[in-house]
Amino acid sequence: MVDQRLQAANTWLSSLSHLNAYTIQPLAGDASFRRYFRVSSPHETYVLMDAPPTKEDMVPFLRVCSWLEKAGIHAPKILHQDQQLGFLLLEDFGDTTWAVYLSQNNDITPLFKDALQQLHTLQSAAVTIDLPLFDTQRMQTEANLYLDWYLPHIKGDTPDQKKRDAFHQTLSTIFANIDQIPKAPVHLDYHSRNLMLQKAGLPLGVIDFQDAVLGPITYDLASLLYDCYQDYPEKERQQWSLYFFKALPQKYQVYFNHDFNTWHHMLRLTALQRHIKAMGIFARLAFRDGKKQFLHEIPLTKKHLDDELQALTLHIPLLNS
Repeated sequence: MVDQRLQAANTWLSSLSHLNAYTIQPLAGDASFRRYFRVSSPHETYVLMDAPPTKEDMVPFLRVCSWLEKAGIHAPKILHQDQQLGFLLLEDFGDTTWAVYLSQNNDITPLFKDALQQLHTLQSAAVTIDLPLFDTQRMQTEANLYLDWYLPHIKGDTPDQKKRDAFHQTLSTIFANIDQIPKAPVHLDYHSRNLMLQKAGLPLGVIDFQDAVLGPITYDLASLLYDCYQDYPEKERQQWSLYFFKALPQKYQVYFNHDFNTWHHMLRLTALQRHIKAMGIFARLAFRDGKKQFLHEIPLTKKHLDDELQALTLHIPLLNS
């Protein structure tokens, strides 16, 4: 079958004056309809983003990317763009994600320090673009992914309205508590597959940021420490959580009464909410979008969820098993 999008991409690339000779190879995709290719010329490599206009709006990516760069976050530089065609040529961060680097038994201490510093930079950035609000209503919508996709497709259980209501009723207090946490800019997918270590070293390159929101200051740290794709020892998580907490501005520390235990409790509540959503998303990607590889991510995410329920001494209908 002819790949018409790839043909169109080659036509567009050929029109760029500095790419008279190049090769193009596919890179790993993500959880959207976007695709990525490495474009190699004699002296440089680039990343081509293919975002079909009928399925993907690249405007949020462009807007957030420009804002992050001005804020001091190491997002990829946009070298060329064609919004009508749905193509972007981006700076190439290479192939070494945090996850790859960790799998090679490397010391990730410098990566943690850099990632947390960039998070502090992000949280202190002036919000000069319109960021969607991450609030109780959004958390409730995300919880439905667990009910609509994980339970029926993975567990073979389609909950009736009574069970759904009980599920949401129990979560309502948790979501309300998370919603009260001070808000700041949030990447929303700040984890080991979206942080890149370049050949030149640190700072880490940050990708997949187009869904940024204004949300709880615990969110991105929860994404990183309680990563769906990694299983760090809890002692190590608490060390980095404390490292981050101590560097928070006073206005945020006051909310937690300058108490680390209160902070870390709220961090774990945030991780719980994220894992409920993630399990639903992984199931939806597998059974709606045909991306069966995401089924492999569910067992570790479920382990994280079970650990959180135990640590927080929570019993939530349809979650505890």
